Amino acid sequence: MENLSFAMNGGEGPRSYALNSSFQRSAFEAQKRLIDEAISENLDPTMTFTSSSSKDLITIADLGCSTGPNTFIAMHSITEAIKNHYRRHKLLPAHQTLEFQVFFNDQVSNDFNTLFKNLPPNRSYFACGVPGSFRGRLFPNQSLHFVHSASTLHWLSRVPKDIVDRSSSAWNKGRIHHTDAPKEVGEAYEAQFKEDLENFLNARAEEVVGNGLMALQIPAAPDVVADDNKEIDPGRVFELLGSSLIDMARVGIMTEEKVDSFNLPIFYSPVKGVKAILEENKYFSVEKMEPLNLETFYAAPNVYTFVSLYRVVMEDLIKQHFGGAIVDELFDRFTQKVVEFPDIMNLRKLKIVMLFVLLKRKL
Repeated sequence: MENLSFAMNGGEGPRSYALNSSFQRSAFEAQKRLIDEAISENLDPTMTFTSSSSKDLITIADLGCSTGPNTFIAMHSITEAIKNHYRRHKLLPAHQTLEFQVFFNDQVSNDFNTLFKNLPPNRSYFACGVPGSFRGRLFPNQSLHFVHSASTLHWLSRVPKDIVDRSSSAWNKGRIHHTDAPKEVGEAYEAQFKEDLENFLNARAEEVVGNGLMALQIPAAPDVVADDNKEIDPGRVFELLGSSLIDMARVGIMTEEKVDSFNLPIFYSPVKGVKAILEENKYFSVEKMEPLNLETFYAAPNVYTFVSLYRVVMEDLIKQHFGGAIVDELFDRFTQKVVEFPDIMNLRKLKIVMLFVLLKRKL
């Protein structure tokens, strides 16, 4: 199957990503301390480009930046932490000024106009947009000092081909995700996740300088699940969305075949699976990997806010497959199911682990 290309909802309206990404912002706030520590403890001031003699220019890439404002918060925090690190250790002569080049990356269909319209006027970095998939090369050889990517790597580059093949044992009929599906479906998703993460690491290995850093935030699943029926798989959200689509097919709004051919390219790998892939990669060392505590930073949303969080990230994907005419009714039906199952909004009950991972490029 072809690689997917879709973006979060653009603009600045009530259904834009810019106004409906509070969860993602909370996740960054939860990892801010870890990024500050990572820079303080691991940033190597002797890093240089192979293609430039400038030792006072730091290049940073935010992969999967969307439209803001979260990426601006992240880039401000990272650049300030680096500046503090240089000041603390007196790493620059008095007459030199540390400069930053920030590359904002997302899919070609991302709303870069909104992103650049809202660039902070008092930013301390030069900004550049880099459209394209981060599964492959985006930057020149050894040109990046610091890479950041948050809540992006659980998105797959494509839907595993076997799960939409009627002749395959992994055919995912009647579902749009691997939750509660036959094991062959989960295995197909897991294999695609492994391929995608390996491609991501291999591409960055060519772009990041020796001793350069990558700070990644990866949504994952716990390795051990409590057997007390109190925990809720985050995939249940996709079950509610999928059942809404099936209900619409049953009343003739679309065909069941159309629903059967739609699967979400999302996989929450068990933590041990993420760790294994990272440790098998020969280019980066794992300096830190620990779960974030989101509860301190994120308040339980109301139903409208919760549905909007999912709509802004899935609407483009849904439109590409079903067309735009079904979107309002789909999310009205989805909203009603969330009302009937409010525990799905309870962060304390969800079986999800937000992993903070710090990688260092080996010399």
